[in-house]
Amino acid sequence: MITDHFADATNFLAFVSSLSPLESEANESMRSKLYQKIYRKGELILETGTVCKRIYFIDSGLVKTFFYTDNREFIMRFFAEGSMFTVLDSFLAQRPSAYAVQALEDTEITCLNYDDLEMLCKRYHSMETFYRKLLAIAAVNMMERIGGTLEEKAQIAYHKFLQAHGSLLQRISLADLASYLGITQVSLSRIRAMK
Repeated sequence: MITDHFADATNFLAFVSSLSPLESEANESMRSKLYQKIYRKGELILETGTVCKRIYFIDSGLVKTFFYTDNREFIMRFFAEGSMFTVLDSFLAQRPSAYAVQALEDTEITCLNYDDLEMLCKRYHSMETFYRKLLAIAAVNMMERIGGTLEEKAQIAYHKFLQAHGSLLQRISLADLASYLGITQVSLSRIRAMK
């Protein structure tokens, strides 16, 4: 990881305002708490077993959240520029994460620490509204991801991924895509070969 530096918070603040417009005092208070981190391709942003203490906004790049079981990797989500995310269960409970987050490309991230977010929510109603809406979006996305994994056949899941995230196809490895779909690379190759 390259050293932390002051963030150009424009995109982070625009995302926040899209969920809950902030009064100018809340906006400036949040801006003062934001900082940027730069990760190289392959670098871990969050290691399994550590507590997730940040909300992340991707200014540029691509990351994946994943976990291992029985020596097999399962990818939960991909996040590209313009996305805000965290490892929700670890962040909310401030307990060690079962997931890891890794940069798939060189990635610039604007961060907000848990303690700073809590303080901002106590001080500003608009921040609390933003946080509530962010959690609701994250919960809906996770429910859709879990539901899709449980009920869809691999071919349908692949085509849904193409519709929703086709622009990522050139940016992620086939191994990562197969892991995300919960299938082997051989199965993915068969699906891709079908016309």
